[in-house]
Amino acid sequence: MIDKSAGIDESADEAPQTRIERLLTSLKAQGIADERLLHALEYTPRDLFVPDLFLDRSWEDSAIPINCGQTISQPYIVALMTQALKLEGRHRVLEIGTGSGYQTAILSRLVRYVYTIERYRSLMVEAETRHKRLMLENIIYRFGDGWEGWPEQAPFDRILVTAALPEEPLPLLAQLKNNGIMVGPQGRGSVQRLLRYTRKDDSYLTEDLGEVRFVPLIAGVAKEA
Repeated sequence: MIDKSAGIDESADEAPQTRIERLLTSLKAQGIADERLLHALEYTPRDLFVPDLFLDRSWEDSAIPINCGQTISQPYIVALMTQALKLEGRHRVLEIGTGSGYQTAILSRLVRYVYTIERYRSLMVEAETRHKRLMLENIIYRFGDGWEGWPEQAPFDRILVTAALPEEPLPLLAQLKNNGIMVGPQGRGSVQRLLRYTRKDDSYLTEDLGEVRFVPLIAGVAKEA
């Protein structure tokens, strides 16, 4: 991911609440103004979602590597993408790429249901375990190909893609309700843009939200050792 801030320098002896408050202050300064979102970020313990090796960096505004060559996104990017969805409490949201489950947990605090798809079974199982610890009960999981979406549960009010699409994702856009919104990165290699699509009948309004860097969205399910 491309950090949109100078980063947050944490001290080992600093109280966790102080780190959280400093992160929230940084996010507000970068334009994150949705109070419901800020509350969800405050009460979702990011340290539960990062590997033990990186626990001291849990509340930094930076991406952190996790298993299977994936990452837990920078909090600013999580907040930016979530805010861009314009979520309402009654919404049903499709998430492509569960990963650590951190973004999923944030979404679950803001909407009615989250349908999340992950191509690595081990990541999905670990994320579900974390969500159970947090007593998040409005998340439905699928081990499968994110490219295909979840047509049996479509249409969705919102779709969030957490890996870079190489091209316009027409199969996913087709699973949006009219006036629904999809947010996700698009591009190859280091040339990626965060795009917001809004469905208008059979056409889509596209907005460029800036430069980002994500792992690529890969078709199919992963074979793990």
